Formats: sequence, C-alpha cells, structure tokens
Amino acid sequence: MLLAGDIGGTSIRLALVSAKGGPRKFLFEKEFRSADYEGLQPAIEAFLATAEGTPTSACICVAGPVLDGHARLTNLPWELDEDALRQGLGLKQVHLINDLKAIAHAVPSLEPVELVEINAGKAVKQGAIAVVAPGTGLGEAFLIWDGKTYLPCVSEGGHADFAPTNAFQAGLLAFLTGRFRRVAYERVCSGSGLPNIYDYARSLDPASESEAFRAALLEAHDRTPLILEAAVKDETTNHLAAEALRVFIDILGAESANLALKVLATGGVYLAGGLPPRLIPQLQDGAFMRAFTAKGRFAGLLQNVPVHVVTINAALLGAAIFGLEQARAG
Repeated sequence: MLLAGDIGGTSIRLALVSAKGGPRKFLFEKEFRSADYEGLQPAIEAFLATAEGTPTSACICVAGPVLDGHARLTNLPWELDEDALRQGLGLKQVHLINDLKAIAHAVPSLEPVELVEINAGKAVKQGAIAVVAPGTGLGEAFLIWDGKTYLPCVSEGGHADFAPTNAFQAGLLAFLTGRFRRVAYERVCSGSGLPNIYDYARSLDPASESEAFRAALLEAHDRTPLILEAAVKDETTNHLAAEALRVFIDILGAESANLALKVLATGGVYLAGGLPPRLIPQLQDGAFMRAFTAKGRFAGLLQNVPVHVVTINAALLGAAIFGLEQARAG
C-alpha cells in the first residue's frame, strides 16, 4: 500500500492507494492545515492513526524544489528528507517530488469531466504541454514527448522576474519593488500575491475601501479568501477587490502564454492549483485569453493553443501515479 501526499503552504492532503485499486481509487483520504503542524512526520502520524491500512512506501509531492532527496518548502518553514522520513515512519521507500512534477504526471491521465475548457484551440499531437498552477504560490512545469510517452519536467518559473504589460502593472512593480526589493511572478500571480495587488490598488484610491472591509482585512490571518470572495460576489460594491482580481487574471494570462512560448506548448496549457477552479467564470469571460494572446506576431499561434482548467487535485493523483510506478519498478 502507498501513502500519497500533497504538501502545500496552506494544506496537507494525504491518501492511501493500492496497486490493485490503482491511483484513482483512494482507500482513505484526509486533509490537514499545514499551520497546525511543525513538520510533515507528525501530520502523517496523525493521518495514519485514523486510517485503515498500513503503507509500506510513500510518494510525497511538495511545493518547492527537490534536490537529492531533500526539499525545503517555499511557503512553509519545513525541510524534508527522504531518508529521515523513511526511517521515522518505518517505510521501505519514500519519494519526494516537486508538486508540479506530480501535476504534470497526472495531466496525460486526466479525464474530460476533470477539465473545463477556456480555449478550444487545436492541439498538435505529441506537442509540448505547459502547466501553470497558482495556489498559495505559483508553480510551473511542462511535458515533452520522448518518442514513447510524455516526460514531465519541473521548473521554478514562478520565481522568474515579473514583467509588466501595461501602465498599472508597471506601477505595481514599482510599488512591490519597494516592499520586496525583487518581484517575481509569484508575488502577483498566486494566492499570496493577490493581497499585494489589492494593496497597490488601494494605495491609488484609499477612499474606495469601506471601513467594514478594512476592519475585516486587519483581523484576518489570511487576507486572500476575503479579497477573493469580495471580488467574486461583491464586484459592484467592492471596487478594489474586483480590480485586484482583474489584474490577477491579466497577469495569469500573460505568464501562461510566456511559458507556452518558451516550451512551444502546442499540445495545450493546463491551469491547475487551488485558484483556477474557483475562478472559472472569470477565466472564461475573455480577459484571460486577451492577455494570453497579446504577444504580437505570435498571437495567431497562441489562439490555437488549447487551454483548460484542471478541476481536481491533480497533485495528489500525480503523486499516487508516480508512487505506484516506482513501487512496480522495485
């Protein structure tokens, strides 16, 4: 039996799967808040204490680079090591993989009901595929055809320098440079980045923020859910939240196209992570594709690139797929 895990800055998702049932049949699944634990092992121990079944191996995907079996999470103060987890949990085998590598592993196996179309396009058979996943942070990956199957490739593209595409975004860059010194795409194109956009929009028009909303933001441990909910449900009354979300969508469209151009993703672009499934109407209203195709001479090429939102937790599915593959390989 395999323990599959998806470890993010906000949530820990764990599941048990078997070779017989396959990666899609979770025998037991549970989610925890990352902030409730000082490390991964205590969270896994809490999970196994209530689970029926004992795993012999584990595949854990994490939001951060994995080098030589060691990972330091980007948005969580944890360091993980395959050998330490294997010994501490009494398992035969532990694999740590980047969460975007896990999502990329899942992409070729996704079913139509697990996808929502943003742009139909026309996929090129065996063309490269791009994956952009804004959640707590911003993850990026791609898949290339190796002659027999798709090979997932990880990246830390979400930490590349943010490039503004209009005057508002240029002001946003200057505003955040003063705050962070260096501004990567993750600072403006993720759950943790949405409040940064909001802060800049508010700095231009402080009077438009209501007293009630200001008080709610000051009390909130995490401002992102409040801003997101206000932008989606109170667009007409909360101008700042709505504007922040519109800018976020524009930046997501532009950066998704950047990755598509860099890897020539004629096989499609997949939007995964925690935010896109919550923003399907906003992604389908045309703004995303206008930003996606605003690439001058390459607009025509990008208009033909299929774009879909992944509506399931593809990271956990990908960890299960990869873990079972490794178990079969011995």
